[in-house]
Amino acid sequence: MALFGKKIEPSCSYCEWGSPDEEEEMVFCRRNGIVSPLYSCRHFQYAPLRRKPGQVQTLPKFDPEDFSL
Repeated sequence: MALFGKKIEPSCSYCEWGSPDEEEEMVFCRRNGIVSPLYSCRHFQYAPLRRKPGQVQTLPKFDPEDFSL
């Protein structure tokens, strides 16, 4: 089973051939040179460890009254 589902949208930001630059605005692809992080080519090879997790959701604040019957 894939970590992020079976259907993964290709993107150079988490491709095996790409590595982000220092500001993470562009990606250096070993096959195509400098490209946008949203770009993808036919050589896309998914690398799950390069994928960055989304933002953590904050939990709402509860009062003790919310848990009383």
